[in-house]
Amino acid sequence: MPCFLISQDKRHDPILLPDGTTVVLGRGPETRVTDKKCSRTQVELLANYTYRSVRVTQRGVNPTSVEEIHLHRGDSTTLQEGQTLCLVNGLYPYCIRFEQEATSPKKNLLQFFSPKRPLKQEDEKGRRAPPVKRTKTSSPSEDEEGEEDNGDDPSVVEKLRKLQETAARAEQALPPSRKLLSKVAPQLCDSWEDHGKLLVFTRKGVVPSTKVAGFDLDGTIITTQSGKVFPTSPDDWRILYPEVPRKLKQLQSEGYKLVIFTNQMGIGRGRLRPEVFKAKVEAVIERLGVPLQVLVATGSGIYRKPVLGMWDHLCEKANGGLSVSLQQSVYVGDAAGRPANWAPGRKKKDFSCSDRLFALNAGLPFYTPEEYFLGWKKASFELPSFDPRALDPKAQLYDHPDALLTSSSPELVVAVGFPAAGKSTFLKKYLVAVGYNYVNRDTLGSWQKCVASCQASLKAGKSVAVDNTNPDLESRRRYIECAKEAGVPCRCFLFTASLEQAKHNNRFREMTEKGHVPVNDIVLNSYKNKYVAPSLEEGFSEILKIHFVPHFTDSKLESLYRQFSEG
Repeated sequence: MPCFLISQDKRHDPILLPDGTTVVLGRGPETRVTDKKCSRTQVELLANYTYRSVRVTQRGVNPTSVEEIHLHRGDSTTLQEGQTLCLVNGLYPYCIRFEQEATSPKKNLLQFFSPKRPLKQEDEKGRRAPPVKRTKTSSPSEDEEGEEDNGDDPSVVEKLRKLQETAARAEQALPPSRKLLSKVAPQLCDSWEDHGKLLVFTRKGVVPSTKVAGFDLDGTIITTQSGKVFPTSPDDWRILYPEVPRKLKQLQSEGYKLVIFTNQMGIGRGRLRPEVFKAKVEAVIERLGVPLQVLVATGSGIYRKPVLGMWDHLCEKANGGLSVSLQQSVYVGDAAGRPANWAPGRKKKDFSCSDRLFALNAGLPFYTPEEYFLGWKKASFELPSFDPRALDPKAQLYDHPDALLTSSSPELVVAVGFPAAGKSTFLKKYLVAVGYNYVNRDTLGSWQKCVASCQASLKAGKSVAVDNTNPDLESRRRYIECAKEAGVPCRCFLFTASLEQAKHNNRFREMTEKGHVPVNDIVLNSYKNKYVAPSLEEGFSEILKIHFVPHFTDSKLESLYRQFSEG
């Protein structure tokens, strides 16, 4: 299977590119290029007969290009059949051609036992009969070559019948999962589906499989052509590494279904038109040369990585009914939580850890693009400080364990803690349920109204639970003085949930509670900046630390809560 470099403008004869041998080309008699902007050693070409491709490395000063990929000095990319290599500055176009060696074609079983092929006959004593010799006339055509006039030979028909019976018995003997797999059909045409905040594209030729190779898109399969962090236009992209298409084709040949999972918040925010992104996806897949399925999360919520909405949709609704084997599947992404200087020349830290957490949520083996496509060693990484999997539903609810949550005599309880730290749920469950009046600024609108409500309740002999964040001395002093005026003790319930846990709780509520208004990071960070730890010196009779201990009656909600939801 020799490979030749073909001059498309027919400047010279084809140049042989031996398998695994570097060929250096540029200005000179071999290419008949006299342009001085083309170096004498403009490119190195390394043919790979196994993958039917050529590695192109630029050595000259001026740019070489393969299709829309413009190389710089030292850059490499892959040239495949059907693509165009321009030697320098978009000039002197070349393509490659792999020529089949003259060998007899392989035949399948039906061809082998075709009536057109002479069979070895046996006589009555079991001896081999000599084959019937063909009378040689003029050169036969390709269709006629090797034919014998045995079209209705009963022995041939019988052999075919037995083969069909054997195949049918083998099919029946397969376990149910294998039977299903053997009947899975490829996607017949390209299709886009809209599921609200999820878009799904399935390329013609995609075949469901129990083995899934999943990939992030930006920074994993493609990167910007401009070198900017974010694309400057819909066409500002190129394949990240030349090894990517080759690896994807290898995975496809091994029976993997190739799937891209990508967050595209710009669509939900109106900054990126869906039709523009769809065209980009189809162009990328066309360049890769393999059929893929693409799942696109267009906003926040259950579909946005690292939450598993996209993965669950694939497994439950977009894989032809086949169950996915986690052990045999894999996920690759660049948002891996790697610190600054994680590798030589890689000064910037990863912008997030969402891809690694997506794989962790799903239970999938995880690799970065460099580890998976280039074979680099594992890089160090950092996981978020809050791990929702570590929360213990049997943990101690508050400190000190011998303290009393409620009082039989009137009192005022002031909550202190981040928004989404669990204050409202706890106070309503343990205090309001036993008769405490509930005061909340979100409901009443101002701290003045909250204080007035406390005064009225205490005057009526009722205990009060104040459900505000109360981060500083001033916000708490109002209620302490209110209790002193009424002659009742004032206790502080300090909710210990961290900023990271509060953010996680906030995202969970956004995904599970209809109409929930999310708390933005500005509000959460404002609490953190204002926070002063409460003390008995302020006038509290007791400070009780309340821990966030989750309780779920719905297993699906618990599973969702225990997923990392932000990288």
